Parts: sequence; C-alpha cells; structure tokens
Amino acid sequence: MHKDKGDHHERGVVRSRSEPTLKDKSSSIPSTSFAAIDNNNNDNHLFYEEESETSCEDSYVRHFDEEEDGSWISWFCNQKGNEFFCEVDDDYILDDFNRSGLRNQVPFYDYALDLILDVESSDIDGSLNDHEQNSLIESAAEMLYGLIHARYIATNKGISDMLEKYRNFDFGRCPRVNCNKQRCLPVGESDIPRLTTVKIYCPKCEDLYSPQSRHQEQIDGAYFGTTFPHLFFLTYGHLKPQKASQNYAPKIFGFKVHKE
Repeated sequence: MHKDKGDHHERGVVRSRSEPTLKDKSSSIPSTSFAAIDNNNNDNHLFYEEESETSCEDSYVRHFDEEEDGSWISWFCNQKGNEFFCEVDDDYILDDFNRSGLRNQVPFYDYALDLILDVESSDIDGSLNDHEQNSLIESAAEMLYGLIHARYIATNKGISDMLEKYRNFDFGRCPRVNCNKQRCLPVGESDIPRLTTVKIYCPKCEDLYSPQSRHQEQIDGAYFGTTFPHLFFLTYGHLKPQKASQNYAPKIFGFKVHKE
C-alpha cells in the first residue's frame, strides 16, 4: 500500500551517520553508521563504523517533506552532492533478482526498501522517537539505493540514463591540463561498500581523480562500482577519446631535465 499523502511528516538523511546502536528486528547486521576518514598509510578514504551515540550537532541532515511532489528517489537524486546518481526505475527495484544478496548487506532492509518505493512501513521500535527512526531508515535506504544503483548503471537502460548526465558534464571534467577539460565518469575502486569513496575516471589519460565537490567526495565508491566507466565506453565506443599523448616536460633554463 502506498503512503497516504495526507499523513505528513519529515524524513532525514544523515551524512555523517552518527546514529544509535540498534538491532534490526530481522537481522543482526550492525548499523550503517560510518564516516570518511584519511588513512595515514594510504591516500584513499576509508570507511569505518561509528559506535558513538546520536548527535545532531555534527550531522549533515536533509529533510524530505511528503507534501512535496515526486518520489523519494527523485528527491534523493536531486540533493546537493548526489549529482552522480541517476534515477533507478521502480520496475527494476521491484524485481527480486536485481536485489539478490543485498538483504545481508543492508540493515533494516525491508524498511529501507519500503522508503525507497514510498510504501508505508510500521515503526522499527516503539522506544525510539520519530527522528531516530527516520535517521536509521534513511541511512539504510541510501545504502540500499546506492548498491542497487551500481547494478542498474550496468544495464542498457542505466547506461543510457548516465549518457545524458555525461553529455551535460554532471560528472565533472579532468583536472589534468593536457586533457583539455575532458568529460569524466564516476567509478569505484572497490565493489565492496564502506571501503573507498567515489572517484572520477578520465578516459583520455585513463587516471582517477577526486570529485571537485566536498559532498561528492564522501559518497561510497561501491554505489558506482568498478565496471561502469569501462562498460560505458564499450557501449558508446564513438565517445571514447584518443589517449592523451602530450605530457608535461620539466625544464631548467629551457633545457629538459633528464630522468635518471
């Protein structure tokens, strides 16, 4: 049953994932609480699970008002920092095969799925207030949607949707000078969630760079996966540029510096 639009309340996405520890009714998987941190031994951002109590002071909270027109998916994809995401078709999400194996990866799976599809759900736990419940479910919904999204953009329809965003420069341009502002595509360095953040891939120099937006830098790379940009250019081979041949040559007083 779909939600009654007359029953209005707010739902929030917590970016920093500062949430209370709570067991799902149907799963013992821990909360999705995690944040991006720097590893001193590695340039990549890693994700770790937080065990702190709920704190709204350091949380980036976004609210969805059900009085607004449109679905949760549309609202989520149009939030600042989520420009890399395309809108996954409801029919694709409703197909159990496309969600195979995700139940064991996402806590509060059923609640998260209901939220994504705008279906009414019962409360998680009567002891929690509305804000705590919304934060838990929104975090799980973001993770579930991200993992479904990674699969969707590997389909013909998903690649087609991402093509429009590529043409509109939604994924940014290569910061390398000799690539002449080449369009880029999002990519993950791992298909396993909570390991690395999303990067942008330049097909001209075939290298990875961090997104320009600080909000995009915090997105899980598994929400795009390791396959997407390479499958994209196999599908649209005419869009793949020639590999960059021009490299910067360091000079001292006009003379090239010889490499040792």
